[in-house]
This record gives sequence, C-alpha cells and structure tokens, in this order.
Amino acid sequence: MWLQLGCPYGQRGLSAALSSQEMAGVSSVEKWTPSDEHARMKAAYINQIGPPEVIVYGDLPAPKLERGQCLVRVAAVDVNPIDVYVRSGMVPAKLTFPFILGRDLAGTVVEIAPDAKRFKPGDRVWGTNQGFSGRQGTFAEFAAVDEQWLYPIPAGVSGEEVVAVSLVSVTAHLGLLRGAKLKAGEVLFVNGGTGGVGSAVVQMAKILGARVITTAGSNEKAEAGRTLGADLVINYQTQDVDATVRAFAPDGVNVWFETLREPDFDRTVALLAMRGRMIVMAGREARPAFPVGPFYTKDCSLHGFAMFNSTAEEIRAIAQDINGWLAAGKLKARIDRVLPLAQAAEAHRLQEASTVRRTGALAGKIVLKP
Repeated sequence: MWLQLGCPYGQRGLSAALSSQEMAGVSSVEKWTPSDEHARMKAAYINQIGPPEVIVYGDLPAPKLERGQCLVRVAAVDVNPIDVYVRSGMVPAKLTFPFILGRDLAGTVVEIAPDAKRFKPGDRVWGTNQGFSGRQGTFAEFAAVDEQWLYPIPAGVSGEEVVAVSLVSVTAHLGLLRGAKLKAGEVLFVNGGTGGVGSAVVQMAKILGARVITTAGSNEKAEAGRTLGADLVINYQTQDVDATVRAFAPDGVNVWFETLREPDFDRTVALLAMRGRMIVMAGREARPAFPVGPFYTKDCSLHGFAMFNSTAEEIRAIAQDINGWLAAGKLKARIDRVLPLAQAAEAHRLQEASTVRRTGALAGKIVLKP
C-alpha cells in the first residue's frame, strides 16, 4: 500500500494525499515556500538506482511545507540496511527522482505549517520511517516531515544517540512486544547482538527482564555484547553455538529473534522450547525449507512483521518507551563511526559490505552529519 503523506520534489503533492471530500477545504490551508534562509540545501540523493557511486552529494531546493508538516534542520542521520536495498534496487520501491536517501533523522524544528500543533520552532525532534510511501528521505540539511512521524528528543540525549537507535529500536520493540510478547524470565536468542537491530534487541530484552543469548564474531564484539547486557555471548568463530545454547537453556529458547536473511528453520525449531516463538523480520526473497512437523508438535508460533506496516499512532507509542529508556540510560546507542553527510557514498559501501556480503566490518551504526 502506498500512501501520499507529504511529497516534495515533484511528487503528487497535497491533492493526492486527500480524498475528494477533503479537497473542498484545501484552499483554506496555506502553502508556502521556505524562507530565503532555507531556500536551498545540501543533500545526498540518487537520480537512478545502482551501486553506491550513483549517490550524488549536492544542492537541491529545500522542501516546501505542506499540511501538518514541520521543517526540521537535520543534525544527524544514520544508515540502515533498507537504505542499501532501496538504493541498489534489491528492494523494488516507487521512487521519484531526485530521491533523497535515509529513513531516520534527529534535528531541530525551524518552521511549522499553520495547522501543525504538536511542535514549535526550536523543539529538538527525532523521526523514523521516512524515505518510504511517497516521503522523501532524510539525508539532507532540511527535511519536511509530517508531525505525526516526529517525536521529542529527551533532555540530555544527543542527536547522534537517538538517531542511531531510532529505526532499530522501533524494530526490536515491534518484534519483542507486539510479536513475541516477551515475558520476564524467558530465554531469548538473537544473532549478532552488537549490530544495529541485534544490539537493540539485547538491551530491550534485558529491560523486559529476559535472559539473553547472542552471538558475536570476535572476542572484542563478544565483550561488547556482554557490556550491552547479554547473559551469554557465543563466539560463533570458535564455539559450537547450538551446543552452548542447549547447555545454557536445556528446556529450549522461548523467543528466537531472527535477524538473518536466510533462516535455518530446521536448526531453530530444534532449539526452541515448548510453545517457543520465532520472530522474522528480514529476507524478502528467502524461501527456506520449513520443518512443519517438529514445529507444530511443540506448539510453536512464527511471527513476521515489517515496520512500514505500522501506523503513526503505533510508532508514537513505541517512541514514548524508547524516549523513557534513553532518558534513564537503559538504552544506549551502538555507533561504529560518525562521518560527514558528504561521505554518504562511502557509508553505503561500508553498510553494503557488512549487510549483504556479511563481512562484519561494522560494529554498530554509521551516523552522518550534514
């Protein structure tokens, strides 16, 4: 389903976002161009899908505010695997070129539409789920964002911190609470507990009172996983993962949060406890074999989800939890490096190598600053 919620740069615009009944009142909603100060901006964008080299860093017109939007001066963005998939064409997407990359942002509101009520100029905000469903992305000095997709940044939390946990924490929350309904005392397993989603799952599962098992590809990453709170970190390069899991959880794993694009269900189901739950959130083209008999005879359940199916109201409620945990120091960003936005192509090369070719080159998020 493709929604039109706010589309600068030649997309269908406000009229496409409203029903014929709503259009009757559009004339009373003021639309204007940004002030001269915000007339143009630097951005990282593409004019076609392709390798990282198609990313252009240059000038674009600043977005025009539309109904219910805030103009945000962007302070920080991050790179997600979905950015790589969309830019490369691995995930087909409806794009209008030039298309600005990026899903997440942190910044400061500088202007608001007349009907925008939730924020005012000067407010520090963060957001996720941009660059999708007709919305331009965030890799720019300014972004016009529907206020329903923005959330306040807690005092004492930096833009770099909140942007690095934004999409991955929403993803972890959806899987753990809406999907698995994780309970205190249960055993959870997640691959790659120092990566983007993995680190969020480890921390959030501990906040919820679970006993957490995760994996890492080096002793250094294993130590980082323990620092994040994991009860057991298995170095998959030197240890037998399955045997170590069975020794730690002889009755099986209650919740298996799968981050791999090609799950091995035969292996996973064997390690699940009676009435265990498995969460999948990756691998659009994956078609692995599935052991139906062993699965249903253990009363197991499988839960799949895609973040973009969530409503603005659902994510806003999740954002309140994330903000509370950030403010309390219970949820911490795992940042691999911070680069200038001008190096967006290099950031995409690094992310693609780590995500697609599984080089393990990154130990956390790449944050970019305009």
